[in-house]
Amino acid sequence: MKFKLVTLMIMILGFFACSDDFLDSKPQGKLSDEILSTPAAIDALCTSAYSALAGPEGSDQAFLSPTTNWIYGDVRAETAYKGGGGISDIWEFHAFETFTGVYATNGLLDRKWFHMYISVQRANNAIRRLNEVSVEDVPLKNVRLGEMRFLRAHYFFELSRLFNKIPYFDENVETKDYINISNVEFTRDEILAKIANEFKDAAELLPPTQPEGGRVTKYAALAYQAKVTLYRAYKQNPANNQVTEVDHTLLGEVVTLCDQASAGGYSLLSDFQQLAEVEYEHGAESVFGVEYSIEDGTDLGRINWSNLVCTPRGPVYGGDGFFQPSQNLVNSYKTTAGGVPDFDNYKNGNILRATDGFLYNIDPRLDFTVGRLGIPWKNYTRNYDERWSREPATYGQYSCKKFVVGPGSPYMVKGWPWGANALNFQVIRYADVLLWKAEALIELGRQNEALPLINQIRKRAKNSNYVKKLNSSTNAANYVIDEYKDGVNCTWTQEYARKALRFERKLELAMEGERFFDLVRWGVAAETINDYISTEKTLRTYFNDETRFTTGKDEYFPIPQAQINFSGGLYQQNPGYENAE
Repeated sequence: MKFKLVTLMIMILGFFACSDDFLDSKPQGKLSDEILSTPAAIDALCTSAYSALAGPEGSDQAFLSPTTNWIYGDVRAETAYKGGGGISDIWEFHAFETFTGVYATNGLLDRKWFHMYISVQRANNAIRRLNEVSVEDVPLKNVRLGEMRFLRAHYFFELSRLFNKIPYFDENVETKDYINISNVEFTRDEILAKIANEFKDAAELLPPTQPEGGRVTKYAALAYQAKVTLYRAYKQNPANNQVTEVDHTLLGEVVTLCDQASAGGYSLLSDFQQLAEVEYEHGAESVFGVEYSIEDGTDLGRINWSNLVCTPRGPVYGGDGFFQPSQNLVNSYKTTAGGVPDFDNYKNGNILRATDGFLYNIDPRLDFTVGRLGIPWKNYTRNYDERWSREPATYGQYSCKKFVVGPGSPYMVKGWPWGANALNFQVIRYADVLLWKAEALIELGRQNEALPLINQIRKRAKNSNYVKKLNSSTNAANYVIDEYKDGVNCTWTQEYARKALRFERKLELAMEGERFFDLVRWGVAAETINDYISTEKTLRTYFNDETRFTTGKDEYFPIPQAQINFSGGLYQQNPGYENAE
């Protein structure tokens, strides 16, 4: 939905809004039950819960607690650098990247927690009001209930994988009682089970299709249930966050749920580059996305403030240059002569510029995902060059291509805000569903069934229109990619399939905010990130001897001290942070 806020919605948002005093504030006015129970008012409440997907603050400050997870999911992994104007430019994000100074007093962590619970509360407000009306009064009551339960589950899932120990409650808990809810009342497993059940219940209420783009559907709920169930399958020791076992029963459920979600008629877009084009944002691959727009009757439009600082400097954008792809990610796109990832040698030798693209075999998704020297940038009439990176001495020369539309696009704002555009952000796309199912099958020892699923994604990349040299029909690099072929370019054992699956997620979903959470789920975060840091110290001098992922601590953020204070000391801190400043 390309939402337009009406006067009634503004009144309602003002009535239900959370101030900086969080749930302590008193309403500034009173709206009658008659007004609040009208279909228009309830729709406004539901719209408010949807709008929180882009950040409930609804302002240009959303980048400080981005809902797209670029800082939480990629910069904390081995796939991206913070970028920007140096290490002091949003120093809290620098702390996240280097795992140094991540204290419970970090203000941006408190901000993220605060805004996520505002988002939960918006969904609860709508559910509470929907429960009080009849289907006769609000014909779409059950559909809207399904939507709100979906959104509430989404917000809780984000809280769970960021902070782990979280207070969990529904619409039946009174505001005055929030302060009495412990953040350890439920274990990680119990919270994920509740979230999965919430998506299950939402699926039973939601229709297969919606008349407005952006509203969630039955199949989106089933897909999200599969994701949460997959996370739940990897059991963790609460004392140190380490994976203790993988639950095969839950993995079987993931396979079933992915099959049920796939009945929604989804498919991969024909060309990988279409993922960054507004014309395809509601295409066959979109399962659940956040809606953005320009020229919608509002001042600047409903633009992606979460990612706006990530727009490259460049001669046509002039952006802030945050969120730069890492050298590790770029090198990961090397392939063997057989067209599969070069698992054993990809870290030997760096791909830096166009000429290096002919020293190695390259997966074409590299130049769909990353801006690099000497390679054309989308539809711009000149090659990407040294002017595009804001702080190359610190963060290198790369830029992220995925969330920026071409400078000639009619869907981009001209001038400030730099690079603002109408491109939706895909929270779940069909490639996710295929890879979740493949992962579950591999862990179940059914890797032969997973092979064609992964190959669907590789085939799409292989058949996409490759980036060409400027004003030429010649490929911009030596693009070599193929499907996995057992006995030809690989030996498809369970161990090899697991490696292939995890690498495929890295390549396909690069810069989409998922990598760190994958590493934690698999129980390989420490070994992967510390190996990355040790390799990249020679390139990124801000990686020093203190830059290290600590097992049993850095899998989750600390519970913000301000929230512990709010609870009167009821909230318990996550492992490893008890003595942090």
